[in-house]
Amino acid sequence: MPVNENLSLLSLVTNASLLVKLVMALLMLVSAMSWTYIFRKMFAIRNAKRQTADFLNTFWSGANLKTLHEELVANRRRGIRNGALERIFDAGMEEYRKARLSFSGKEIDASSLLDGTRRAMRAAYQREMDALESHLAFLASVGSVSPYVGLFGTVWGIMNSFRGLANVQQATLAAVAPGIAEALVATAIGLFAAIPAVVAYNRYSHDIDRLAISFETFIEEFSNILQRQAR
Repeated sequence: MPVNENLSLLSLVTNASLLVKLVMALLMLVSAMSWTYIFRKMFAIRNAKRQTADFLNTFWSGANLKTLHEELVANRRRGIRNGALERIFDAGMEEYRKARLSFSGKEIDASSLLDGTRRAMRAAYQREMDALESHLAFLASVGSVSPYVGLFGTVWGIMNSFRGLANVQQATLAAVAPGIAEALVATAIGLFAAIPAVVAYNRYSHDIDRLAISFETFIEEFSNILQRQAR
């Protein structure tokens, strides 16, 4: 790279060595994917929080459980996607209804009835948590690995700059500055990819943990309600 060349960001990128360019391209691709998942997860968690709050308000307002379940089943048959907590409630009520029918004409065993209902809700809970936590591992990986990938590009670029000094009679800062500057761009891009991913991962992990607590609390409270009805 000529010493007197304009050290603009574009020129630093275009005049970098092939390996450094590949590192920058990889980091930009990872950053683009990271931002895609950040926005998708933001909308998904926001909807989950809103739907959870709406369902809890409806549930604790004294709505009839059978009527509420029938509404959710009707939505499911019409292709309307219920919220995460609604699907957990739906799974519990469906298992509870089937178990009640299996005891038709017999004495109801409340313990086995509630065990099956709780297992159905726990299975639904795990499915919802898996969906909410999807792509979080990718964000965590981007946040932890990207700075090192950028640093690798930087080290390689600086090595090339110092090797180029062998062909220069007089080593000056002006001779190595362009090569070092273009190498440092890789580290900057690595940080650009890592910082938003780390912030998003920490924020979304906290939000998902709060939703998980809400789901687990509901499962226990709903199980208590069903236990009183089974007696």
